[in-house]
Amino acid sequence: MTKQTNPIPEQDVLQGLKNPLNRRSFLQYTGAGVAASALLLAGCDDDDDMGGNNMPGAVNLGSGDVGILNYAYALEQLEAAFYTAVVALPNFSTLFTSAVERQVLTDIRNHEVAHREFFKAAITSTAANQIIPSLTPVLPPSALASRASILATAKTFEDLGVAAYNGAGKLLTSATFLGIAGKIVSVEARHAAEIRDMIENGTFASGSAGITTGNIVDANGLDVALTPAQVLAAAQPFIKETINASNLPTT
Repeated sequence: MTKQTNPIPEQDVLQGLKNPLNRRSFLQYTGAGVAASALLLAGCDDDDDMGGNNMPGAVNLGSGDVGILNYAYALEQLEAAFYTAVVALPNFSTLFTSAVERQVLTDIRNHEVAHREFFKAAITSTAANQIIPSLTPVLPPSALASRASILATAKTFEDLGVAAYNGAGKLLTSATFLGIAGKIVSVEARHAAEIRDMIENGTFASGSAGITTGNIVDANGLDVALTPAQVLAAAQPFIKETINASNLPTT
């Protein structure tokens, strides 16, 4: 394959997300992110050395748009690790006897891996000194012990992911980043709805949110939005490293 050296037009960079359920298209999009990173990360600060963490054993997300991308990258690492572990279970077919459910969980795994790799490639190619390292997931055995516990954990992660993107959107200064986040959160919302339906047919957006009280949709018919501090407080027990988000934008 000939190496591309010119920035890819934004419409081409985003093309792979037009069919978010097509793994091959999304992985092609992930590859395109490397060549297009100059476009995607244009204008981001590059003076936040990720080695300068403020506490031992901490992973500093950084600041500005790159910090928000690292925040999303951290969450996608967690989700990808969880679904990879689920699909790799020796008794996966026993826990999920329906071929349809197994395919759904496999597809979600593929999507989360694609999300993770997109953020990794996009940040690394232009802001390599700011990207956070690979994180160490902490998945308690109870989370993978049964169909019910797997789906309950999946619901927590998916609801958390949707709320995280919703809350972080207003913190981005780049319209390109905001467009990409909007594409990805729409996929995460599909995941959340599918997982809820697997738990109880026809629920989609009802029932306890797991990370908040009440439904995942508020009184205005909108998905719940959470701040990075709220999201990371819920996600931290599942990550070995301490996540330092103190430099992220708040408004």
